[in-house]
Amino acid sequence: MQKARKPIEIKISTVVAISAILHETDPTSLEQALQEMTGGVSDFFEDEFAVLDIGTLEADAAAGIDWSAVVALFKRFRLNTVAVRNAPQALHEGIVAHGLAIDTSAVAGAGAANARAQEATAQEAEPAPVQAAAPTPAPATAAVQPAAAPAANTVVIDTPVRAGQRIYARGADLVVLAVVNNGAELIADGCIHVYAPLRGRALAGASGNTAARIFAASLEAELVSIAGVYRTFENGHAPELAGKQVQVRLQGERIDVLPMSSW
Repeated sequence: MQKARKPIEIKISTVVAISAILHETDPTSLEQALQEMTGGVSDFFEDEFAVLDIGTLEADAAAGIDWSAVVALFKRFRLNTVAVRNAPQALHEGIVAHGLAIDTSAVAGAGAANARAQEATAQEAEPAPVQAAAPTPAPATAAVQPAAAPAANTVVIDTPVRAGQRIYARGADLVVLAVVNNGAELIADGCIHVYAPLRGRALAGASGNTAARIFAASLEAELVSIAGVYRTFENGHAPELAGKQVQVRLQGERIDVLPMSSW
């Protein structure tokens, strides 16, 4: 007898969004700035998701934001506003009423358009550090560490990854040569290799590659995921694997953590 298909499945999904930091709230000023940034190119942003960061605004200015007007404006420039970051508690109800989420993450990744936007404004503001072949973080958020990619399909991080940082190797493997701290997040469409203690979260095969794996010199992660199938460690890690080199792989719908006999 054929097993009935589940009506719904819940898996980890990686969503990359542009972080739009508002220094003003007037829709006319924002429209002019977006026009200058895009140079009139209609597909500059390619229907990407956007998170509005209002952390730099004065309280009165933030309270007076016309959310409907701002969302509609961004939509005209092919940016889909999905959430608001650094919003005071008093504004949460009104933000949610406009169909937006409250984003509490420290970092949001950015798509290709964000990289272009940062390049376009490089003469106006000091750019944030950029990792090769990975999404560019917004200047006002915690920046990912600079990366040197020896090949187009590999991103290398050689400095510690701090809490609140998110590093995404789009279409690539991710190699980290330093510790990944609690609260940090590694994402790769390919495999993830960490030659140091791996804490925080690690999501390999983010675009659906079930053959992707995670390799760690010492697995101390809060969560690991392969192609959306995830495993958490609320009860701790297996004592027999403590301090040992391991690999994480997907077997059907199960995440296996196995020791590495050699590297």
